[in-house]
Amino acid sequence: MNVETTQPVIYAKGLTRVYQLGDSEVIGISQVDLEIAAGELVVLKGNSGSGKSTLLSLLAGLDRPSAGELTVARHDLNHASDSQLTHFRREVVGMVFQSFNLLPTLNVLENICLPALLAGKSVGETRPKAMELLRWLEIEDRLHHIPAQLSGGEMQRTAIARALINEPAIILADEPTGNLDSRNGQIVMDLLAELNRKWKRTVLIATHSTLADQLASVRMDLKDGMITSLA
Repeated sequence: MNVETTQPVIYAKGLTRVYQLGDSEVIGISQVDLEIAAGELVVLKGNSGSGKSTLLSLLAGLDRPSAGELTVARHDLNHASDSQLTHFRREVVGMVFQSFNLLPTLNVLENICLPALLAGKSVGETRPKAMELLRWLEIEDRLHHIPAQLSGGEMQRTAIARALINEPAIILADEPTGNLDSRNGQIVMDLLAELNRKWKRTVLIATHSTLADQLASVRMDLKDGMITSLA
């Protein structure tokens, strides 16, 4: 038996994140138990303050747990060093944000290539891959434009390409349609679903929108930092 196929790509046990705010404590998430198999498309729902962004930050290695266990793609994020977390963020997970987070002085092609170049890959191997992503996302005619010259939908497609340039196993999307109209929001959700089904990426989408509900293979609801349903 291939052990890798039976291991969850995301495993959490008692996962907790508490923030110290002056003399008081704020609970981000509390006692979360979670197993997600590779290849799932997970839609994470919950009101503002429910813990969605906190959970994604932990899964992305952007934050560290206060307690509990967390393993993502066989990486133990509880005990990872800073350099191991940097490698993890660059090559294991890809992040897509509501605010796009593109560098304003770089053009589309440069924004997409940057994570690969930071990971030590050559321009020669990175540029063809970036061009392939641009063609797939149908924005190859915008490669020399800076973000200020793009529509919201074009910026989010650029951000998706940037998240994919290092071929991560997992895509984490935090309110990816929050700054988009309904048409572009649906396009972005359909692209994330295609990533999941055609390219076999595990995708987690935290969203208030209902656009991804029909695309999900797993739906998770959070309230007050705890999972209230998982199906």
